[in-house]
Amino acid sequence: MNAVPRPVDAVIAAAREFLGDRIGTGQSLREQHSHGEGSAAPGLPDAVAFVETTEEVSKLMALCHQHGVPVIPFGAGSSLEGHVCAVHGGVSIDLTKMNAILDVSAEDMDCLIEPGVSRHQLNDYLRDQGLFFPVDPGAHCTIGGMCATRASGTNAVRYGTIREQVLGLEVVLADGRVIQTGGRTRKAANGYDLTRLFIGSEGTLGIITKIRMRLHGIPEATSAAVCQFADLQPAVEATIAVMQAGIPVSRIELADADQMRASIAYSKLEGMAETPTLFLEFTGSPSSVKEQAEAAEAIMRDFGATSFAWTVDAEARGKLWKARHDAWWAANAMKPGWKGMTTDVCVPISKLAEAVVGAKKIALEMNQLTAIVGHVGDGNFHCVIIFDPTDPKGLEQAWELDRRIVALGLSLGGTCSGEHGVGVGKREFLVQEHGVEAMAVMRSLKDALDPKGIMNPGKIFVN
Repeated sequence: MNAVPRPVDAVIAAAREFLGDRIGTGQSLREQHSHGEGSAAPGLPDAVAFVETTEEVSKLMALCHQHGVPVIPFGAGSSLEGHVCAVHGGVSIDLTKMNAILDVSAEDMDCLIEPGVSRHQLNDYLRDQGLFFPVDPGAHCTIGGMCATRASGTNAVRYGTIREQVLGLEVVLADGRVIQTGGRTRKAANGYDLTRLFIGSEGTLGIITKIRMRLHGIPEATSAAVCQFADLQPAVEATIAVMQAGIPVSRIELADADQMRASIAYSKLEGMAETPTLFLEFTGSPSSVKEQAEAAEAIMRDFGATSFAWTVDAEARGKLWKARHDAWWAANAMKPGWKGMTTDVCVPISKLAEAVVGAKKIALEMNQLTAIVGHVGDGNFHCVIIFDPTDPKGLEQAWELDRRIVALGLSLGGTCSGEHGVGVGKREFLVQEHGVEAMAVMRSLKDALDPKGIMNPGKIFVN
């Protein structure tokens, strides 16, 4: 008896006419595209397509729409909330070959790029023009993925998130139509802001194929500082005081004692204690960065800082920030064989101490090993929960701690996700945070743009 042809088989056969061997069904290829870096269960796609042009994306989307086949956009695969898992199978559309920097205007301080361009690639290209792209999540991610998840990072306290950098987009809709949103002007008042609709939509409304972004001038001078405290509470309170004093810090990052122990071992940091630590960066003129560092030090000393050291040496700054960006891997290395999952709570700055100290208290009550890091200058912190994947209860206990930390954050006027997005990992919190009616409006937008529900199904909405 012959097997009944599947809709996805018709899509694969038709797509081979214009993609050739750039659409594959090999097991290892599908497994590579079944998960990101987080703890969400993998979801195996039926096929993986490597696209190179907007036209190819449009043709493939039209085919998938015709046959009702799910589509999952894929970038670097570095997301933490299960965004790239093929929950219902379908075609994983890999955009990494769309990695051209199409235009840079030094005069207008903007650029046009394809979604597969990484932030490292763009900044390497821009360096000799005196410009840079400031959004710095730490992972080696693509900018298309950053737009899709509304990414942020260490520089957000000074420059804002990816949302503030994007001027316009080219987007392929579920049925293959291609639209342009936004433009090159720095402000506009001419209709619905479709650009912001697609920023953070996580591939559930369309696939981003071009991005017009604003750029920034490389600062004349940069200094970095390390400040350590005996306890977590004063470290967080000092952060709040620095922000309220209006000191224009570019970055202010927190690592608790457990994270410092992990980072000292993993990143070979020398001369630092295993105590709560703030990493700061100041930019501007040589005189202004000195003034900023001195003003921050005075505040830190008032809150009982045990040490404060700052430097303008580029190599020392690079090592410091590499250690911060490697914090996720350092935390995961704390116990060999164990894994990490991370919370992503963001609260109003005035509630930060209550949220961070409260999260650590809950973890200790539950006897869970954790490490806290955070972009605390804007109220965002991550509690990396380390669990034993061989323990049948290990992952569920980690999720329960996540739920309790999110509940605390929401009670303080915060959000379940400051920068990682929703994916499958944060879906259960959205009704609690936004309310039933707001979720119904989101659903109506989804239904209008994706009536067949093929765009990254299983993400954002519970069903």
